Amino acid sequence: MTGDLGVGVVGLGWMGEAHTRAYARLLHHYPAAPLRPRLVAVADPADDDRIARGATAYGFAHTYTDWHDLLDRDDVDVVSVTGPNYVHAEIGVAVAEAGKHLWIEKPVGRSAAETRAVAAAVQAAGVQSAVGFNYRNAPAVERARELVGSGRLGTVTHVDVRFCSDYAAHPQGALSWRFQNAYAGSGVLGDLVSHAADLARYVVGEIAELVADDARFVAQRPPAVGAASHFSRGGEGPLLDVENEDYVGALLRFAGGARGTLVSSRASVGEQCTYGIEVHGTSGALAWDFRRMGELRVCLDQDYQDASYATWFSTPRDGELGAFQPGTGIAMGYDDLKVIEAERLVRSIADGKPYGATLHDAVVAAETVEALGTSVAERRWVSL
Repeated sequence: MTGDLGVGVVGLGWMGEAHTRAYARLLHHYPAAPLRPRLVAVADPADDDRIARGATAYGFAHTYTDWHDLLDRDDVDVVSVTGPNYVHAEIGVAVAEAGKHLWIEKPVGRSAAETRAVAAAVQAAGVQSAVGFNYRNAPAVERARELVGSGRLGTVTHVDVRFCSDYAAHPQGALSWRFQNAYAGSGVLGDLVSHAADLARYVVGEIAELVADDARFVAQRPPAVGAASHFSRGGEGPLLDVENEDYVGALLRFAGGARGTLVSSRASVGEQCTYGIEVHGTSGALAWDFRRMGELRVCLDQDYQDASYATWFSTPRDGELGAFQPGTGIAMGYDDLKVIEAERLVRSIADGKPYGATLHDAVVAAETVEALGTSVAERRWVSL
């Protein structure tokens, strides 16, 4: 496929805008991209100014409140699905069945079954897909994956993955859809642990077994007012029950023999986007923290004892940094990671084969999340 690529976006909240900006910026960073994204249509049922903003700020030619109308357009070739969790699977399946390529945010479904249904629809339709596991796109993470894969750390012995945030720490935070299982499917499991599981798998390898515990730190919350986000404060009225977990902690066994820990919380006072991974091997170690996205702490080529870390600053030769910055140590941002996702999807569409995170990766993450939930409920180790 060559030429223009007609783009539709379903859901124009924060993530929908991030996808839209990524399409708009693609040729700025990848001028030789085989396809040129063209913003055709946006759909969002919200009663605020999102649709007007889509037309005015981003230049979408057509706006809808019903996503079915967007899918009916013959000039839309690829669709981003960026609404709340509970609409992902239905819209994702419909996008594939309409013969359109799919860029969908995680979690793809509220359950592993919903995620598998989207993956099956994509495979049956023969379309390409991308999933929003953006942290794997950081150049320092790409460097970490290379170091592990090349054996520079020796045999990996243990891994620590930590995804902690404070967005649900305030006891007066509104009971948005994220805290209700019918809408979210799960709590921090689907929201942050899906990212953590993908990052661990991408850098180190497949997770074979796990055992987990969870906790709910804020049991009740005030009702939401209007289209409240999970950062909003609640309104007046009786407190309502939170239906899902704030925290998950797990022990991991990797297929390659390494052991690991995974800790994730949405209610950690003092933590904001504390997302990262540490990998220890028989002859080296590394550590990455999203808050210092362009840095990789490395401990390499030293003796087994008294070894120390140094900071590796991402270079234009690491991952995709060269498409954004000309020199070592110049910072990238979150939105840049979404541009990389867009580029890999566009290349997948043009070449007819996948690059980047796909629905297969989403299924593995969803099955890992499901296994964690099973372990908590049944108080036992679970194999994947």
